[in-house]
Amino acid sequence: MGLLKIGSRLFTAEGPDAVRRISRIFPRIFLDLKFHDIPNTVAGAVAAAAALPGVAMLTLHAAGGVKMMRAARRALKGRKNPPMLLGVTVLTSLDAASLRRLGVAAQPREWAVKLALLAKQTGLDGVVTSAREAAEIRRACGRQFLIVVPGVRPATAASQDQARVASPSQAIRAGADFLVVGRPITAAPHPCAVAGRIVEEISTALRRRV
Repeated sequence: MGLLKIGSRLFTAEGPDAVRRISRIFPRIFLDLKFHDIPNTVAGAVAAAAALPGVAMLTLHAAGGVKMMRAARRALKGRKNPPMLLGVTVLTSLDAASLRRLGVAAQPREWAVKLALLAKQTGLDGVVTSAREAAEIRRACGRQFLIVVPGVRPATAASQDQARVASPSQAIRAGADFLVVGRPITAAPHPCAVAGRIVEEISTALRRRV
């Protein structure tokens, strides 16, 4: 079963009540808040988020460092059925030039793999990364390490503010376990029709991968 994503926009507008209300109609929630702060603050945020009903997946920025990721992992220790904890590697809106302006000399793929390895070493369940890095992260981190690919766009959709996008079939071939699809559906004139086509493309790609 998939998950329904709640991001920072909805959470900022409606707060934890949005999670409680949505969990009554959809049992698995991807709470994508991308925590990035000092270890103690992130640990508290992760514990609070995990206590909300239906939360099955959480995100934090792997660039927050080893101590922060370990603190987040410890915050879930002892919890029954804890949510999957994922490290965000390189945002899909960033390219090599954007990273250079931030002082990162590495290419997006190199930097994403390095952050993924750190996330694995600190006990995270997986990462959020673009399809362009997914195959290399899969080789580096193994089959059990989860890979969530955002920036997924059907071939007919505009890339908008995303610099590193992929179609559903491309992301699956690269090794994605989960795909994040937002605006191609929510901004479409006929969202249900678009969602149906995306589901069919995913099903076809999965059959071919098997």
